[in-house]
Amino acid sequence: MKPIKVTEVELPLQLNISFQKIFVLFKKYADKDFIDHPFHDAAINMLRLFTKYPELNDGFSDYSLLDTYKEQINLLLDPLFPEPLLLNEIKAATVPFSFTSIKYSTRFENILANTDDDYELNVRNFEDDGMYIMACTFILGFVYGYSVDVKRPFYFDIPDNTTGTMKYYRATFNADFSEVIPTKNAPKITPKDFKTLLNNFDNIALWREKFPPNSYIFKGFGLINLFDVTAEEMLSSIKANLLSGGDNLVFKLQNNLRDFYSIKDLKLGFSIFTNVNINLSETAVKKSDTSIILNKNTSINYNSGYFCNGIMQKIFTKHETFIISDVEAYGVSTDKNPFYQNLHNVGIQSIVLIPILTSHNSDLALLEIASPRAYELNSVNVNKLNDIIPVFEAAVKRTSEEKQNVLEATIQENYTSIHNSVKWRFYEAAEKYHIDSQTSDTAKLDEIVFNEVYPLFGQSDIKGSSNARNKAIKEDLTTQLFLAISVLEDACKSEKLPIYNELMFRVSTYLNDVKSGLNAGDEVTILEFLNREIYPVFNHIKEINSALSKKVAIYINRLDKDLNVVYERRKEYENSVTLLNDKLANFLDNKQKEAQEMFPHYFERYKTDGVEYNMYIGQSITKSKNFDDLYLYNLRLWQLQITCEMENVAYFERKNMQHDLQVASLILVHSNPMAIKFRMDEKQFDVDGAYNIRYEIIKKRIDKAHINGTEERLTVPGKIAIVYSQEKDALEYVKYIKFLQSKNQLGKDIEFLELEDLQGVSGLKALRVKVVYQKDFDATKTITFNDLIKEIEA
Repeated sequence: MKPIKVTEVELPLQLNISFQKIFVLFKKYADKDFIDHPFHDAAINMLRLFTKYPELNDGFSDYSLLDTYKEQINLLLDPLFPEPLLLNEIKAATVPFSFTSIKYSTRFENILANTDDDYELNVRNFEDDGMYIMACTFILGFVYGYSVDVKRPFYFDIPDNTTGTMKYYRATFNADFSEVIPTKNAPKITPKDFKTLLNNFDNIALWREKFPPNSYIFKGFGLINLFDVTAEEMLSSIKANLLSGGDNLVFKLQNNLRDFYSIKDLKLGFSIFTNVNINLSETAVKKSDTSIILNKNTSINYNSGYFCNGIMQKIFTKHETFIISDVEAYGVSTDKNPFYQNLHNVGIQSIVLIPILTSHNSDLALLEIASPRAYELNSVNVNKLNDIIPVFEAAVKRTSEEKQNVLEATIQENYTSIHNSVKWRFYEAAEKYHIDSQTSDTAKLDEIVFNEVYPLFGQSDIKGSSNARNKAIKEDLTTQLFLAISVLEDACKSEKLPIYNELMFRVSTYLNDVKSGLNAGDEVTILEFLNREIYPVFNHIKEINSALSKKVAIYINRLDKDLNVVYERRKEYENSVTLLNDKLANFLDNKQKEAQEMFPHYFERYKTDGVEYNMYIGQSITKSKNFDDLYLYNLRLWQLQITCEMENVAYFERKNMQHDLQVASLILVHSNPMAIKFRMDEKQFDVDGAYNIRYEIIKKRIDKAHINGTEERLTVPGKIAIVYSQEKDALEYVKYIKFLQSKNQLGKDIEFLELEDLQGVSGLKALRVKVVYQKDFDATKTITFNDLIKEIEA
């Protein structure tokens, strides 16, 4: 096995390998208080190991002892390297800053086994001074409690000899099993020293003065995990290369794609065809000498027969990607046309052609990716390019869209995803900023504030969602534990081993705990127990005979492939929540498009366990229309109408859900206009001003409110609650309710309720009315805007 070790550098730390933190953990579980814990017996054995080899606890700096105690160290670290994950995780126990390896996962070993014998794993772009300062910040956090965020991800570039390409990995480090101890020669760092260091990051002499070499002792070890980021690295590198341009651009992109596809001799070409959208009978001039599909300095005519009809239609007419997995088979089907002959002559056996149409003219750029072997490029793995193709498209179109891109980039960087009703204001701010920045170095983006707007808030909340979710978890755990017991019972019949009975007892204990009630953390504890204690036994059981192998297979097949747990009831519940959320959200979004036609207003919607939304209407939202109170009243009636219809949507979907879920609807009325402001730090709108904060407090707490003097919740399934604070609001909404009662959408009785005082809020009242569910409800046939306006004007 190759050692994972970078070139040694001078550090402020003396590196001392110790497993004391593991010793403390085992000592805890060896205590008599944990006698019934599954770790207890194993912990006692581990403590004997520490007693026999005290160096493992006290620590050592002689790395040769890693070989001496290799067997013991592997045993100590086995709990941190669970067997089911050895082939999945790229993980190693190491000494930080030295990266001397102590133990590896199997996958990590396999990766290094595919490198050259003289290959040494090195951290990319980490110079000695940078490593020294990082070690200093490590000390600041461990010893002095100063948080200094200079985290830079570690990257390792590891060649893969099986494919002849480079793989890229990002590393994360876990220091939970380590500590840092000052020596008597370590200068004490004062708050003043800390501030001085913060202002002198590049002054390595100062860092060395405050943290002399070897002035602290690192004791312990760390865990390093690698993640394959080859695809992300290639995408990032392609972006960087496209931005930098240069004469070697195609060559650099070709190397990127070779690593991306793990094809060491992949070829990349690029050509441009003119007049694509004007006249396909005119000559298409190849403007690049890097093309694969055309001979050097060749010009072709679109109707010359060089390309087959399939390419002409897909690339030059429809502008769609064209894939040839087997060039020779393609040649047979096209009577060996000139395009095939050229590919055959240059040794191409599979190729992908990606057309990119420029924005403001009829030129077409053609990206050519080719392999000398058939089927190495095909309709399946071409999907790996989905994230890369837009990058090429952006590069081709960049010049013609430069000004628009600048404005869009400013909005995306400084604001967020903007609702269409207010986008005009963000464009104004972006335009002003870019004009000001031409003449001033202190140009600032305007604050986005809309004054004198009226808020509307509503929600359709899934009731009892927490209880339903917990019940689903409980049922899934019960199923999984029953299945485990069933396997162990059958194993007892084949092998009379007491361990099976002991394990059945422990599984049954967990099962009884689950039946009596589920507490926070129980699921994790049970799954850890199954992974640690049961699954290794299952690996043995399935080797005994075919019947037991089938029994274990039944258990495994019931587990979710991604989560490795029984996920049946939870999946049913989550599918039901997703179905209901999607139906409600889609219905509301479609109706909201119609409402915008009445008067432009700001709208934002959120999916939780149900759907909630905010609307703001007022003159400042739009420049195109004059605001009148009529539009506010109409939007309020529209909201009540839509709430009735959303109740019917939810009621109608109950028959389609695996879990029977119901919603409780709420509308909050607020008569006074307010200001909303775009928060730059949060990238969203929020109310502006201390007085208006009360409105936000009410929104967050009102759905949990009780009717005054009772334990009854305000929001209940089958009824719509309308919360208000002023009597004029109640009179207005009674009018709307009567209108919808006349349409047989709401029940006859109206409840007038007083609500209990909430923290920071008192004096709230509510109207509550039953929803009349329509047997033949059709979401496409609802009350029109004309109906609503007539009712308002009446």
